[in-house]
Amino acid sequence: MKMKNFPLLITLFALILTSCSKDDEVLEENTSSKNLGETTEVSELEVEEFIYAGMNEIYLYKADVPVLADNYFGTENEKLDYLAGSGSPESLFKSLKFTNDRFSFMTDDYKALEDRFNGVSSSTAGMHFGLGQISGTNNLFGFLQYIIPNTPAAEAGLTRGTVFTQINGQKMTSNNLETLLDSDSFTINIGKVEDGTLVLTDETVTLHQASYTANPIHMVKTLDVDGKKVGYLMYNSFIGNFDDELNLAFGELKNQGVEELILDLRYNGGGDVVSAVDLASMITGQFEGKVFMQEKWNDTYQAYFEEHKPERLLNLFDDEIRTGAKINSLGLLKVYVLATASTASASELIINGLDPYINVVHVGENTTGKFQASVTLYDSEDFSKDKEINKNHTYALQPLVLKSANANGISDYINGLDPDVELSENINNLGTLGDPNEPLLQAALNHIRGISQISAADAGQQKKAESNLKIIGDGEMFEPHYQRMYLDKVPDILRRN
Repeated sequence: MKMKNFPLLITLFALILTSCSKDDEVLEENTSSKNLGETTEVSELEVEEFIYAGMNEIYLYKADVPVLADNYFGTENEKLDYLAGSGSPESLFKSLKFTNDRFSFMTDDYKALEDRFNGVSSSTAGMHFGLGQISGTNNLFGFLQYIIPNTPAAEAGLTRGTVFTQINGQKMTSNNLETLLDSDSFTINIGKVEDGTLVLTDETVTLHQASYTANPIHMVKTLDVDGKKVGYLMYNSFIGNFDDELNLAFGELKNQGVEELILDLRYNGGGDVVSAVDLASMITGQFEGKVFMQEKWNDTYQAYFEEHKPERLLNLFDDEIRTGAKINSLGLLKVYVLATASTASASELIINGLDPYINVVHVGENTTGKFQASVTLYDSEDFSKDKEINKNHTYALQPLVLKSANANGISDYINGLDPDVELSENINNLGTLGDPNEPLLQAALNHIRGISQISAADAGQQKKAESNLKIIGDGEMFEPHYQRMYLDKVPDILRRN
C-alpha cells in the first residue's frame, strides 16, 4: 500500500540528516492536464474531484487554504481546469493541505488502510524497532524495542535491545530503509550496543513477512512495591477491536486491588478516539458525564454542531465501552504515564484529558505534539462506507478534521507535553519491559517510593551513549496509522457538492 504525502519521515530526516530527503511517491498519471473546455469528460478527473470535494467539505484547515474556499472558482469549468492542471491526485492533495499540517494523508488502497487501523499488518515481520543515526555518517541503525508474539520475529528468537545496521547486506540509510523493508522476506545482521558503541556479529536472521494482528495490550501485571499493589499496563495502540480486551485487563487490575497504576504509552502513536475516552474512564470512573475532550472543527461544521448538535462537540467520561459492556473502572486520583517522543495523538489525549481531574505524572520525554484527529473519507455520496463507494478506484483520504481540547480548553501543544519526571530511554540499557528494574518503569516506581529517579552514574552512561548514537525515530514511521488519532466514522451531515 502506498501512503501519499506522508511527510513525517521526510520532515524528521530533513531536520536531522542534512543530506537525507525523499521525493513524494507518485503513481503513474492517468489524467490529462489539457484545458477542459466543453468536451472533456468529467470521469477522467473522478479521483481529483473526490479529493477536492472531501477537502473542501470537512478539512480542519480549510480556511487556511484559499483554493478550498466555496467561492474560489467562478464556474465549474474553472474548477475542472484547476483539477486537470494539478498533474496527479497526489500533487493535488499536497496542494490542498495547509503548510503546517504534518498528519493528513491519502492512500490508493483503503482496504489495506482499514486493515492497519484494525491492527492487521505484515510489515517488519513483527519487530517494533527504534531508529538511530551513527554519529558522523548518513547511516542508520535499528534497535528492537519489543517483539510482537506469534510473529516471524518472535519465532526467530529476536529480543528487545538487538541492533541491526544492514538489511539484505546493504547499510541502512534514510534513503533506502523503506525500500529495503518492502519485500516478502529480508535478512538483518545482529549486534548490540556496549558503552555507546555498536558491536556487530557475523550472525544474521532472515525474516519472512506474514500477516498478523497485534494485540495492543502488550503486557498487564501487578507489582508489589513496598507492600503496595501497583498495576502496570503496556498499551501500544488505540484499536477499537480490542476494547473488550482492554476492559478485561482493567478488570484484572481491579480484582488485584491495585492502588497505583503505571500506564506505559512510550511507543503508542495513537488511534481511535472512542478507545481513548473509554481508557480514561477505566482509569477513573468517578467522572461519568463530565467532559473529557472538546472538539473544534472547521468554521462550517463548528457552527452547525453548535446550533444543532452541541453535544456532538463533547466527549464525556462514560461507563460502557462501545459493545455495551460495563467499564471496569479503578477510581484513581493519580496515574503514572510513561511517554516519549513516540507518544502521540490519542496517547497525548489521555494525558491532557485527565489532567483537569486527577494527578497525571508524566515520566519520560516530551511527546510528539499531535492534538488533531482525522477521519477516513471514501469516494461515495456522503464520503462514508454506508453509501456505495466508487468502484473505479480505491483511493481514500485521511484529512485532519478536528482538534481536541481538554475540559479547561487546553490544546495546541505543538511542541508536545512536558514530562514531570524527565528520562530518555538508554539504548545501552533498555532493560526488560515490565521488569521493575527497566529504567522508565523504575523511575515511576521510585517516584511512588519518593526516591530520586536517576543516579549520577546512570545519567553519565546515558549521556555517553547519546553522544555516539542519536535516536531519531522508529520503524512505525512507515505505517499509515503512525501517530494518528482518528474517528471511527464520518459525521452524518457530510454532503457532496
